[in-house]
Amino acid sequence: MALTKEKVLEQANATCKNTLMETLQIEIVDYGDDFLVARMPVNSRVHQPDGVLHGGATAALAESVGSFASHIFIDTETFFVRGIEITANHLKSVKEGFVYAKATFIHKGKTTQLLDIKVTDEANNLISVCKLTTISLPKKN
Repeated sequence: MALTKEKVLEQANATCKNTLMETLQIEIVDYGDDFLVARMPVNSRVHQPDGVLHGGATAALAESVGSFASHIFIDTETFFVRGIEITANHLKSVKEGFVYAKATFIHKGKTTQLLDIKVTDEANNLISVCKLTTISLPKKN
């Protein structure tokens, strides 16, 4: 019996317990053959002192969704994924609601992966453009 999309998302989000993703309330909400989407609420937990979304929280959202995307496309019995570089260009401020990060692959190599991550608000305004490089490394026995 094949897993439903809802069940896959439920299992994916369950792996985020007791992590930064749980602390920031990041939730994986959609995926496809070539993308993964997560959302994060914008509230005082992720604000900078003047009441707008902190760029570091945005980068954490982007790295989380990009690393998770790389993770689901590798053999996790043999390899693990680590982020090795992230860039973020913040274009617009957000005070409340949700932001959505959609990760798509630019390069899906055996060792390194490069992802484009667009962060948007609920009205689909572009908030940040991020790039994440991940590396797949062999697990040691």
